[in-house]
Amino acid sequence: MIQDTIVALATPAGAGAIAVIRLSGGDAIPIASAMFHSVSGKKLKNQPSHTVHLGHIKDEQRIVDEVLTSIFKNPKSYTGEDVVEISCHGSNYIQQEIIQLCLRKGARMATAGEFTLRAFINGKMDLSQAEAVADLIASDSEASHQLAIQQMRGGFSNEIKVLRQELLDFASLIELELDFAEEDVAFANRDEFQKLIIRITQVLKRLIDSFATGNVLKNGIPVAIVGEPNVGKSTLLNTLLNEERAIVSDIAGTTRDTIEDELNIGGIAFRFIDTAGIRETSDTIEGLGIKKTFEKMEQAQVVLFLIHAAALIKDTSAFQIEIEKIKNKHPQKTLVVVANKMDTVETKHLSEIENIPLPQKTVLIPISAKTGQGVESLKNTLLDFVNTGALRNNDTIVTNSRHYDALLKALEEIVRVQEGIDNNLTSDLMAIDIRQALYHFGEITGEITNDDLLGNIFANFCIGK
Repeated sequence: MIQDTIVALATPAGAGAIAVIRLSGGDAIPIASAMFHSVSGKKLKNQPSHTVHLGHIKDEQRIVDEVLTSIFKNPKSYTGEDVVEISCHGSNYIQQEIIQLCLRKGARMATAGEFTLRAFINGKMDLSQAEAVADLIASDSEASHQLAIQQMRGGFSNEIKVLRQELLDFASLIELELDFAEEDVAFANRDEFQKLIIRITQVLKRLIDSFATGNVLKNGIPVAIVGEPNVGKSTLLNTLLNEERAIVSDIAGTTRDTIEDELNIGGIAFRFIDTAGIRETSDTIEGLGIKKTFEKMEQAQVVLFLIHAAALIKDTSAFQIEIEKIKNKHPQKTLVVVANKMDTVETKHLSEIENIPLPQKTVLIPISAKTGQGVESLKNTLLDFVNTGALRNNDTIVTNSRHYDALLKALEEIVRVQEGIDNNLTSDLMAIDIRQALYHFGEITGEITNDDLLGNIFANFCIGK
Protein backbone atom coordinates (compact mmCIF):
# COMPACT_ATOMS: atom_id res chain seq x y z
CA MET A 1 0.00 0.00 0.00
CA ILE A 2 1.36 3.41 -1.02
CA GLN A 3 1.78 5.60 2.06
CA ASP A 4 3.02 8.98 0.82
CA THR A 5 0.70 11.80 -0.20
CA ILE A 6 0.94 13.42 -3.63
CA VAL A 7 -0.21 16.80 -4.90
CA ALA A 8 -0.61 18.33 -8.36
CA LEU A 9 -2.56 20.87 -10.35
CA ALA A 10 -5.49 18.97 -11.89
CA THR A 11 -6.55 21.74 -14.28
CA PRO A 12 -4.48 23.08 -17.20
CA ALA A 13 -1.51 25.25 -16.32
CA GLY A 14 -1.94 29.00 -16.75
CA ALA A 15 -4.27 31.69 -15.49
CA GLY A 16 -8.02 31.10 -15.60
CA ALA A 17 -11.25 31.62 -13.70
CA ILE A 18 -10.57 28.72 -11.34
CA ALA A 19 -7.96 26.03 -10.78
CA VAL A 20 -8.20 22.68 -9.00
CA ILE A 21 -5.37 21.31 -6.87
CA ARG A 22 -5.60 17.63 -6.01
CA LEU A 23 -4.14 15.78 -3.01
CA SER A 24 -4.21 11.99 -2.63
CA GLY A 25 -2.82 9.71 0.07
CA GLY A 26 -3.02 8.88 3.74
CA ASP A 27 -2.18 12.45 4.84
CA ALA A 28 -4.30 14.27 2.23
CA ILE A 29 -6.99 15.31 4.71
CA PRO A 30 -4.61 16.26 7.58
CA ILE A 31 -2.46 18.32 5.19
CA ALA A 32 -5.49 20.14 3.78
CA SER A 33 -6.97 20.58 7.26
CA ALA A 34 -3.78 22.24 8.50
CA MET A 35 -4.06 25.07 6.00
CA PHE A 36 -7.82 25.27 5.40
CA HIS A 37 -9.99 27.38 7.68
CA SER A 38 -13.72 26.85 7.14
CA VAL A 39 -16.04 29.86 7.37
CA SER A 40 -18.26 27.68 9.58
CA GLY A 41 -15.37 27.01 11.98
CA LYS A 42 -15.59 23.23 11.46
CA LYS A 43 -12.41 21.16 11.21
CA LEU A 44 -11.98 19.60 7.74
CA LYS A 45 -10.67 16.32 9.16
CA ASN A 46 -13.94 15.77 11.04
CA GLN A 47 -16.21 16.23 8.00
CA PRO A 48 -17.88 13.33 6.15
CA SER A 49 -16.84 12.10 2.72
CA HIS A 50 -18.20 13.67 -0.46
CA THR A 51 -18.80 17.08 1.07
CA VAL A 52 -17.73 20.55 -0.11
CA HIS A 53 -16.64 23.33 2.25
CA LEU A 54 -16.14 27.07 1.82
CA GLY A 55 -13.20 28.65 3.58
CA HIS A 56 -9.75 30.18 3.29
CA ILE A 57 -6.30 28.76 2.65
CA LYS A 58 -3.90 30.35 5.12
CA ASP A 59 -0.13 30.39 5.35
CA GLU A 60 0.22 30.96 9.08
CA GLN A 61 -1.98 34.08 9.49
CA ARG A 62 -1.77 35.24 5.87
CA ILE A 63 -4.83 34.50 3.72
CA VAL A 64 -3.78 33.05 0.36
CA ASP A 65 -7.23 32.61 -1.19
CA GLU A 66 -10.90 31.90 -0.59
CA VAL A 67 -11.57 28.36 -1.82
CA LEU A 68 -13.98 25.45 -2.01
CA THR A 69 -12.53 22.22 -0.64
CA SER A 70 -13.99 18.81 -1.51
CA ILE A 71 -13.33 15.67 0.55
CA PHE A 72 -13.43 12.09 -0.79
CA LYS A 73 -12.55 9.45 1.80
CA ASN A 74 -11.14 6.05 0.89
CA PRO A 75 -12.14 3.75 -0.65
CA LYS A 76 -14.85 5.84 -2.37
CA SER A 77 -12.56 8.13 -4.35
CA TYR A 78 -10.90 8.19 -7.75
CA THR A 79 -7.62 6.78 -6.43
CA GLY A 80 -9.09 4.58 -3.68
CA GLU A 81 -7.21 6.73 -1.14
CA ASP A 82 -8.24 9.84 0.79
CA VAL A 83 -8.52 12.63 -1.79
CA VAL A 84 -8.92 16.39 -1.31
CA GLU A 85 -9.58 18.78 -4.17
CA ILE A 86 -9.08 22.50 -3.60
CA SER A 87 -10.88 24.79 -6.05
CA CYS A 88 -9.14 28.16 -5.93
CA HIS A 89 -8.99 31.25 -8.12
CA GLY A 90 -6.98 30.62 -11.27
CA SER A 91 -4.05 32.94 -10.65
CA ASN A 92 -0.67 31.32 -11.31
CA TYR A 93 0.60 32.86 -8.09
CA ILE A 94 -2.26 31.41 -6.00
CA GLN A 95 -1.85 27.96 -7.57
CA GLN A 96 1.85 27.84 -6.76
CA GLU A 97 1.37 29.23 -3.24
CA ILE A 98 -1.14 26.48 -2.37
CA ILE A 99 0.98 23.73 -3.94
CA GLN A 100 4.07 24.97 -2.07
CA LEU A 101 2.08 24.96 1.18
CA CYS A 102 1.08 21.32 0.54
CA LEU A 103 4.71 20.40 -0.11
CA ARG A 104 5.90 22.10 3.08
CA LYS A 105 3.30 20.20 5.07
CA GLY A 106 4.49 16.80 3.84
CA ALA A 107 3.11 16.12 0.36
CA ARG A 108 5.28 15.55 -2.69
CA MET A 109 4.69 16.47 -6.33
CA ALA A 110 2.82 13.81 -8.30
CA THR A 111 4.42 12.32 -11.38
CA ALA A 112 2.63 12.01 -14.72
CA GLY A 113 -0.46 9.82 -14.39
CA GLU A 114 0.24 8.96 -10.76
CA PHE A 115 -3.34 9.53 -9.56
CA THR A 116 -4.62 7.06 -12.18
CA LEU A 117 -1.76 4.68 -11.41
CA ARG A 118 -2.89 4.63 -7.78
CA ALA A 119 -6.47 4.02 -8.93
CA PHE A 120 -5.18 0.96 -10.85
CA ILE A 121 -3.03 -0.30 -7.96
CA ASN A 122 -5.95 0.11 -5.54
CA GLY A 123 -8.31 -1.85 -7.80
CA LYS A 124 -10.51 1.07 -8.84
CA MET A 125 -9.97 0.22 -12.53
CA ASP A 126 -8.00 -2.25 -14.61
CA LEU A 127 -5.10 -1.31 -16.86
CA SER A 128 -7.07 -1.02 -20.10
CA GLN A 129 -9.57 1.27 -18.35
CA ALA A 130 -6.70 3.38 -17.01
CA GLU A 131 -5.30 3.75 -20.53
CA ALA A 132 -8.77 4.80 -21.72
CA VAL A 133 -8.60 7.73 -19.27
CA ALA A 134 -5.66 9.14 -21.25
CA ASP A 135 -7.52 8.53 -24.51
CA LEU A 136 -10.57 10.35 -23.15
CA ILE A 137 -8.49 13.40 -22.22
CA ALA A 138 -6.88 13.36 -25.69
CA SER A 139 -10.14 12.79 -27.63
CA ASP A 140 -10.89 15.55 -30.11
CA SER A 141 -13.83 14.08 -32.04
CA GLU A 142 -17.14 12.43 -31.24
CA ALA A 143 -15.89 9.04 -32.42
CA SER A 144 -12.65 9.06 -30.38
CA HIS A 145 -14.60 10.30 -27.34
CA GLN A 146 -17.19 7.52 -27.69
CA LEU A 147 -14.47 4.85 -28.01
CA ALA A 148 -12.65 6.12 -24.92
CA ILE A 149 -15.88 6.22 -22.87
CA GLN A 150 -16.73 2.66 -23.93
CA GLN A 151 -13.31 1.37 -22.87
CA MET A 152 -13.20 3.40 -19.66
CA ARG A 153 -16.52 1.79 -18.66
CA GLY A 154 -14.87 -1.60 -19.11
CA GLY A 155 -16.48 -2.81 -22.36
CA PHE A 156 -13.25 -4.22 -23.78
CA SER A 157 -11.67 -5.43 -20.54
CA ASN A 158 -14.87 -7.20 -19.45
CA GLU A 159 -14.88 -9.22 -22.67
CA ILE A 160 -11.23 -10.18 -22.15
CA LYS A 161 -11.80 -11.04 -18.47
CA VAL A 162 -14.66 -13.42 -19.32
CA LEU A 163 -12.54 -15.24 -21.93
CA ARG A 164 -9.56 -15.40 -19.59
CA GLN A 165 -11.64 -16.80 -16.73
CA GLU A 166 -13.20 -19.51 -18.90
CA LEU A 167 -9.79 -20.47 -20.25
CA LEU A 168 -8.35 -20.39 -16.72
CA ASP A 169 -11.06 -22.78 -15.50
CA PHE A 170 -10.16 -25.31 -18.19
CA ALA A 171 -6.44 -24.74 -17.60
CA SER A 172 -6.96 -25.62 -13.92
CA LEU A 173 -8.62 -28.90 -14.88
CA ILE A 174 -5.84 -29.73 -17.34
CA GLU A 175 -3.20 -28.92 -14.70
CA LEU A 176 -5.10 -31.19 -12.32
CA GLU A 177 -4.86 -34.02 -14.83
CA LEU A 178 -1.07 -33.72 -14.65
CA ASP A 179 -1.19 -34.60 -10.94
CA PHE A 180 -3.02 -37.83 -11.81
CA ALA A 181 -1.03 -38.69 -14.91
CA GLU A 182 -0.36 -42.26 -13.75
CA GLU A 183 -4.08 -42.95 -13.27
CA ASP A 184 -4.88 -41.64 -16.79
CA VAL A 185 -7.80 -39.55 -15.49
CA ALA A 186 -9.41 -36.81 -17.65
CA PHE A 187 -10.97 -33.93 -15.73
CA ALA A 188 -11.38 -31.50 -18.67
CA ASN A 189 -14.15 -32.32 -21.14
CA ARG A 190 -12.32 -32.23 -24.48
CA ASP A 191 -15.47 -31.48 -26.52
CA GLU A 192 -16.32 -28.49 -24.33
CA PHE A 193 -12.69 -27.38 -24.42
CA GLN A 194 -12.74 -27.55 -28.24
CA LYS A 195 -15.87 -25.36 -28.35
CA LEU A 196 -14.22 -22.83 -26.03
CA ILE A 197 -11.06 -22.64 -28.14
CA ILE A 198 -13.13 -22.08 -31.30
CA ARG A 199 -15.12 -19.32 -29.59
CA ILE A 200 -11.98 -17.63 -28.20
CA THR A 201 -10.40 -17.77 -31.67
CA GLN A 202 -13.45 -16.09 -33.21
CA VAL A 203 -13.54 -13.34 -30.57
CA LEU A 204 -9.80 -12.66 -30.85
CA LYS A 205 -10.00 -12.41 -34.65
CA ARG A 206 -12.95 -10.01 -34.39
CA LEU A 207 -11.10 -7.81 -31.88
CA ILE A 208 -7.90 -7.86 -33.96
CA ASP A 209 -9.83 -6.92 -37.11
CA SER A 210 -11.51 -4.05 -35.23
CA PHE A 211 -8.13 -2.37 -34.66
CA ALA A 212 -8.01 -1.01 -38.22
CA THR A 213 -11.31 0.78 -37.62
CA GLY A 214 -10.41 1.78 -34.07
CA ASN A 215 -7.10 3.29 -35.07
CA VAL A 216 -8.80 5.39 -37.74
CA LEU A 217 -11.59 6.56 -35.44
CA LYS A 218 -9.13 7.41 -32.68
CA ASN A 219 -6.41 9.15 -34.68
CA GLY A 220 -8.30 10.52 -37.67
CA ILE A 221 -8.26 9.58 -41.36
CA PRO A 222 -5.37 10.96 -43.44
CA VAL A 223 -6.59 12.27 -46.81
CA ALA A 224 -4.04 13.35 -49.45
CA ILE A 225 -5.19 15.98 -51.98
CA VAL A 226 -3.14 15.40 -55.14
CA GLY A 227 -3.18 16.41 -58.79
CA GLU A 228 -1.43 18.55 -61.38
CA PRO A 229 -0.53 22.17 -60.56
CA ASN A 230 -3.35 24.72 -60.62
CA VAL A 231 -6.29 22.29 -60.49
CA GLY A 232 -7.56 23.83 -57.23
CA LYS A 233 -6.03 21.67 -54.49
CA SER A 234 -5.35 24.61 -52.16
CA THR A 235 -8.74 26.14 -52.95
CA LEU A 236 -10.41 22.85 -52.00
CA LEU A 237 -8.49 22.71 -48.71
CA ASN A 238 -9.55 26.28 -47.88
CA THR A 239 -13.18 25.52 -48.79
CA LEU A 240 -13.26 22.38 -46.69
CA LEU A 241 -11.77 24.19 -43.68
CA ASN A 242 -13.74 27.37 -44.34
CA GLU A 243 -10.61 29.48 -43.91
CA GLU A 244 -7.67 30.77 -45.95
CA ARG A 245 -5.29 28.03 -44.82
CA ALA A 246 -3.30 27.69 -48.06
CA ILE A 247 -2.05 30.33 -50.49
CA VAL A 248 -4.12 30.35 -53.68
CA SER A 249 -2.65 31.75 -56.91
CA ASP A 250 -3.08 31.44 -60.69
CA ILE A 251 0.66 30.74 -60.85
CA ALA A 252 1.26 27.00 -61.20
CA GLY A 253 3.39 25.42 -58.48
CA THR A 254 2.46 27.80 -55.65
CA THR A 255 2.31 24.96 -53.11
CA ARG A 256 5.82 23.56 -52.68
CA ASP A 257 5.44 21.84 -49.33
CA THR A 258 2.59 19.90 -47.74
CA ILE A 259 -0.03 21.77 -45.70
CA GLU A 260 -2.06 19.77 -43.21
CA ASP A 261 -5.15 20.53 -41.18
CA GLU A 262 -7.96 18.61 -39.51
CA LEU A 263 -11.70 18.74 -40.13
CA ASN A 264 -14.44 17.03 -38.15
CA ILE A 265 -17.09 15.50 -40.45
CA GLY A 266 -20.00 13.73 -38.78
CA GLY A 267 -18.02 13.18 -35.59
CA ILE A 268 -15.01 11.67 -37.44
CA ALA A 269 -11.67 13.50 -37.71
CA PHE A 270 -10.19 13.79 -41.21
CA ARG A 271 -6.63 15.07 -41.67
CA PHE A 272 -6.45 16.78 -45.07
CA ILE A 273 -3.02 17.15 -46.68
CA ASP A 274 -2.61 19.69 -49.50
CA THR A 275 0.36 18.64 -51.63
CA ALA A 276 2.56 20.11 -54.34
CA GLY A 277 1.26 19.75 -57.90
CA ILE A 278 2.59 16.71 -59.76
CA ARG A 279 4.48 17.62 -62.94
CA GLU A 280 7.91 17.43 -64.56
CA THR A 281 10.08 20.26 -63.17
CA SER A 282 13.69 21.42 -63.11
CA ASP A 283 13.07 23.49 -59.97
CA THR A 284 14.89 21.75 -57.10
CA ILE A 285 12.57 23.05 -54.37
CA GLU A 286 9.41 22.19 -56.30
CA GLY A 287 10.92 18.76 -57.02
CA LEU A 288 11.32 18.12 -53.29
CA GLY A 289 7.69 19.14 -52.78
CA ILE A 290 6.56 16.67 -55.46
CA LYS A 291 8.62 13.94 -53.80
CA LYS A 292 6.76 14.70 -50.56
CA THR A 293 3.46 14.43 -52.44
CA PHE A 294 4.22 10.80 -53.32
CA GLU A 295 5.25 10.12 -49.71
CA LYS A 296 1.95 11.53 -48.42
CA MET A 297 0.03 9.39 -50.93
CA GLU A 298 1.71 6.34 -49.41
CA GLN A 299 0.73 7.41 -45.87
CA ALA A 300 -2.85 8.47 -46.68
CA GLN A 301 -5.83 6.19 -46.33
CA VAL A 302 -7.86 8.15 -48.90
CA VAL A 303 -6.48 9.93 -51.99
CA LEU A 304 -8.39 12.83 -53.54
CA PHE A 305 -7.16 13.06 -57.15
CA LEU A 306 -8.15 16.49 -58.48
CA ILE A 307 -8.71 16.96 -62.21
CA HIS A 308 -9.75 20.08 -64.12
CA ALA A 309 -13.28 19.24 -65.30
CA ALA A 310 -12.82 20.91 -68.69
CA ALA A 311 -9.59 18.98 -69.33
CA LEU A 312 -11.33 15.74 -68.31
CA ILE A 313 -14.06 16.30 -70.91
CA LYS A 314 -11.52 17.22 -73.58
CA ASP A 315 -9.34 14.10 -73.13
CA THR A 316 -11.15 11.51 -71.00
CA SER A 317 -8.96 8.58 -72.07
CA ALA A 318 -5.73 10.30 -70.95
CA PHE A 319 -7.13 10.86 -67.46
CA GLN A 320 -8.46 7.30 -67.31
CA ILE A 321 -4.88 6.12 -67.87
CA GLU A 322 -3.66 8.41 -65.05
CA ILE A 323 -6.38 7.10 -62.73
CA GLU A 324 -5.42 3.50 -63.58
CA LYS A 325 -1.76 4.28 -62.82
CA ILE A 326 -2.60 5.63 -59.36
CA LYS A 327 -4.95 2.72 -58.66
CA ASN A 328 -2.36 0.14 -59.76
CA LYS A 329 0.28 1.76 -57.56
CA HIS A 330 -2.07 2.01 -54.54
CA PRO A 331 -4.59 -0.84 -55.02
CA GLN A 332 -5.71 -0.90 -51.36
CA LYS A 333 -6.34 2.83 -51.04
CA THR A 334 -9.69 4.49 -51.57
CA LEU A 335 -9.37 6.79 -54.59
CA VAL A 336 -11.77 9.70 -55.05
CA VAL A 337 -11.51 11.40 -58.43
CA VAL A 338 -12.61 15.01 -57.97
CA ALA A 339 -13.63 16.82 -61.17
CA ASN A 340 -13.02 20.38 -60.01
CA LYS A 341 -13.90 23.76 -61.55
CA MET A 342 -17.37 22.62 -62.64
CA ASP A 343 -18.32 26.31 -62.63
CA THR A 344 -16.28 26.65 -65.85
CA VAL A 345 -18.08 23.78 -67.61
CA GLU A 346 -21.52 23.78 -69.25
CA THR A 347 -24.20 21.89 -67.29
CA LYS A 348 -24.84 19.51 -70.20
CA HIS A 349 -21.44 17.90 -69.60
CA LEU A 350 -22.30 16.85 -66.02
CA SER A 351 -23.81 13.45 -66.93
CA GLU A 352 -20.90 12.83 -69.30
CA ILE A 353 -18.45 13.28 -66.40
CA GLU A 354 -20.51 11.24 -63.93
CA ASN A 355 -20.67 8.24 -66.32
CA ILE A 356 -16.93 7.91 -66.97
CA PRO A 357 -15.88 4.23 -66.37
CA LEU A 358 -13.61 3.89 -63.31
CA PRO A 359 -11.65 1.10 -61.56
CA GLN A 360 -13.02 -0.64 -58.46
CA LYS A 361 -12.88 1.26 -55.13
CA THR A 362 -12.84 4.50 -57.11
CA VAL A 363 -15.56 7.14 -57.12
CA LEU A 364 -15.92 10.40 -59.05
CA ILE A 365 -17.36 13.58 -57.54
CA PRO A 366 -17.92 16.72 -59.65
CA ILE A 367 -17.37 19.92 -57.62
CA SER A 368 -16.43 23.55 -57.74
CA ALA A 369 -14.09 24.32 -54.86
CA LYS A 370 -14.44 28.01 -55.72
CA THR A 371 -18.25 28.17 -55.39
CA GLY A 372 -18.72 25.25 -52.98
CA GLN A 373 -20.81 23.24 -55.46
CA GLY A 374 -20.62 19.53 -54.65
CA VAL A 375 -18.36 19.97 -51.60
CA GLU A 376 -21.02 18.63 -49.19
CA SER A 377 -21.42 15.60 -51.45
CA LEU A 378 -17.65 15.08 -51.25
CA LYS A 379 -17.77 15.24 -47.43
CA ASN A 380 -20.61 12.69 -47.33
CA THR A 381 -18.66 10.40 -49.66
CA LEU A 382 -15.64 10.54 -47.35
CA LEU A 383 -17.85 9.74 -44.36
CA ASP A 384 -19.30 6.72 -46.18
CA PHE A 385 -15.81 5.19 -46.34
CA VAL A 386 -15.57 5.00 -42.55
CA ASN A 387 -16.97 1.86 -40.94
CA THR A 388 -19.00 3.50 -38.18
CA GLY A 389 -21.43 0.56 -37.95
CA ALA A 390 -19.46 -1.08 -35.14
CA LEU A 391 -19.38 2.22 -33.27
CA ARG A 392 -23.12 2.76 -33.67
CA ASN A 393 -23.82 -0.82 -32.53
CA ASN A 394 -21.64 -0.29 -29.45
CA ASP A 395 -19.41 -3.21 -30.47
CA THR A 396 -16.03 -3.59 -28.79
CA ILE A 397 -13.39 -1.81 -30.86
CA VAL A 398 -9.67 -2.05 -30.13
CA THR A 399 -7.80 1.28 -30.40
CA ASN A 400 -4.64 0.65 -28.37
CA SER A 401 -1.57 -0.75 -30.14
CA ARG A 402 -0.40 -2.46 -26.93
CA HIS A 403 -3.71 -4.31 -26.69
CA TYR A 404 -3.52 -5.17 -30.39
CA ASP A 405 -0.05 -6.68 -29.94
CA ALA A 406 -1.18 -8.71 -26.91
CA LEU A 407 -4.24 -9.99 -28.80
CA LEU A 408 -2.04 -11.12 -31.73
CA LYS A 409 0.25 -13.01 -29.33
CA ALA A 410 -2.73 -14.54 -27.50
CA LEU A 411 -4.18 -15.71 -30.84
CA GLU A 412 -0.85 -17.34 -31.74
CA GLU A 413 -0.96 -19.36 -28.52
CA ILE A 414 -4.64 -20.29 -28.99
CA VAL A 415 -3.83 -21.53 -32.52
CA ARG A 416 -1.11 -23.73 -30.97
CA VAL A 417 -3.63 -25.06 -28.44
CA GLN A 418 -6.00 -25.90 -31.32
CA GLU A 419 -3.17 -27.68 -33.12
CA GLY A 420 -2.49 -29.61 -29.92
CA ILE A 421 -6.12 -30.73 -29.73
CA ASP A 422 -6.07 -31.77 -33.40
CA ASN A 423 -2.87 -33.78 -32.90
CA ASN A 424 -3.94 -35.31 -29.56
CA LEU A 425 -1.03 -33.76 -27.69
CA THR A 426 -0.62 -34.64 -24.03
CA SER A 427 -2.01 -32.33 -21.34
CA ASP A 428 1.42 -31.14 -20.19
CA LEU A 429 2.31 -29.81 -23.66
CA MET A 430 -1.05 -28.08 -24.14
CA ALA A 431 -0.81 -26.55 -20.67
CA ILE A 432 2.30 -24.62 -21.74
CA ASP A 433 0.47 -22.88 -24.60
CA ILE A 434 -2.61 -22.23 -22.45
CA ARG A 435 -0.45 -20.55 -19.79
CA GLN A 436 1.09 -18.30 -22.46
CA ALA A 437 -2.35 -17.32 -23.80
CA LEU A 438 -3.48 -16.50 -20.24
CA TYR A 439 -0.35 -14.41 -19.79
CA HIS A 440 -1.15 -12.25 -22.84
CA PHE A 441 -4.78 -11.83 -21.75
CA GLY A 442 -3.51 -10.72 -18.34
CA GLU A 443 -1.18 -8.17 -19.96
CA ILE A 444 -4.19 -6.33 -21.37
CA THR A 445 -6.16 -5.96 -18.14
CA GLY A 446 -3.14 -5.55 -15.87
CA GLU A 447 -3.40 -8.84 -14.01
CA ILE A 448 0.17 -9.32 -15.22
CA THR A 449 2.37 -6.20 -15.11
CA ASN A 450 5.88 -5.01 -14.44
CA ASP A 451 7.36 -1.66 -13.49
CA ASP A 452 8.64 -0.96 -17.01
CA LEU A 453 5.21 -1.55 -18.54
CA LEU A 454 3.47 0.69 -16.00
CA GLY A 455 6.15 3.34 -16.38
CA ASN A 456 5.72 3.45 -20.15
CA ILE A 457 1.93 3.64 -19.96
CA PHE A 458 1.58 6.30 -17.28
CA ALA A 459 4.47 8.43 -18.56
CA ASN A 460 2.13 9.49 -21.39
CA PHE A 461 -0.47 10.89 -18.96
CA CYS A 462 -0.70 14.53 -17.99
CA ILE A 463 0.42 15.45 -14.48
CA GLY A 464 -2.57 15.76 -12.15
CA LYS A 465 -4.53 12.87 -13.65
